[in-house]
Amino acid sequence: MRLGYHTGYWSAGPPPGAAQAVRAADELGLDSVWTAEAYGSDALTPLAWWGAGTRRVRLGTAIAQISARTPTAAAMAALTLDHLSGGRFVLGLGASGPQVVEGWYGQPYPRPLARTREYVDVVRQVLAREAPVTYDGAFYRLPLPADQGAGLGKALRSTVHPLRADLPIHLAAEGPRNIAMTAEIADGWLPLFYSPRTDATYRELLAEGFARRSPARRPAEEFEVVATVPVVLADDVESAADAVRPFIALYAGGMGAKGANFHRDVLDRLGYATACDEIQAHYLAGDRIRAAAAVPTELVRDIALVGTEQDVRAQLPAWRSTAVTTVLAQTDPRALPRIAALWGEAGHDERAIDGPAAEPA
Repeated sequence: MRLGYHTGYWSAGPPPGAAQAVRAADELGLDSVWTAEAYGSDALTPLAWWGAGTRRVRLGTAIAQISARTPTAAAMAALTLDHLSGGRFVLGLGASGPQVVEGWYGQPYPRPLARTREYVDVVRQVLAREAPVTYDGAFYRLPLPADQGAGLGKALRSTVHPLRADLPIHLAAEGPRNIAMTAEIADGWLPLFYSPRTDATYRELLAEGFARRSPARRPAEEFEVVATVPVVLADDVESAADAVRPFIALYAGGMGAKGANFHRDVLDRLGYATACDEIQAHYLAGDRIRAAAAVPTELVRDIALVGTEQDVRAQLPAWRSTAVTTVLAQTDPRALPRIAALWGEAGHDERAIDGPAAEPA
């Protein structure tokens, strides 16, 4: 199980220390660095800017929202960044939620799975560069039909030859059907709120998708599960958990509408529906402090690595036995060297258990 670093998306401005942390991740030998976007900073610009100072680490988006750019624009960015990084780019995509898609991008949200499937199809056409891109889907039509525009649309092939026609595409997915589809059509899965307790269920869903996987895709054995996991080192578990509670409260209570919050659904399936009711009620009432306080420590420990170095070290075997292939540490950039050192020590000590059981399916 490899270690990566997730910078997250910006709040009011660039996150302090992120540029230095990206360089440190490269120097420390981490697997990858990932950026995100919501409705402020974008995912691609920081990745290119910060990534320009790296040499080895993989560079990924977790996630780039599919409503933010057309599939051909996403493919253009991907093949460009792949060339500039020497073949280190990973295109991580996600559908986001209805509040952002319809409120920020002004696009309809229904049928996100079907839309994602079409989007990935078009991106793969661009990267393959076998012929001019054409597509006649429910969501994407290339060229645009003559009766919908000037009638001058022409099927085009990328002028740039991709460095890797099989550039990896990862998908964010939280619902069961979406996870299975990800295993069917993508090269990796970007889960949020992964818990070792639900590993068996996730393996079943991945296996369901692998059974429908095309031989043209990478073999299932090479499929990646790249999980974003809060990692907080502190003097004790409770103080470390306090640093994670606002993050969980935001996603359980403030991300998505009431009754249509896919992040909360994951936590409900973990058994925290009652706690999430309280978190959401406080959050929607504008009391973020009480919302964070309502997050149980058990929930934090289910989906995060928190506590002293000894506490975190003790939690790692459970994670190493899951389908997760890479943990993306969501952490204070200043803690990254300590976490990397801890990871290296644990990986050396636990090599005997990091075998076939840790494979994705």
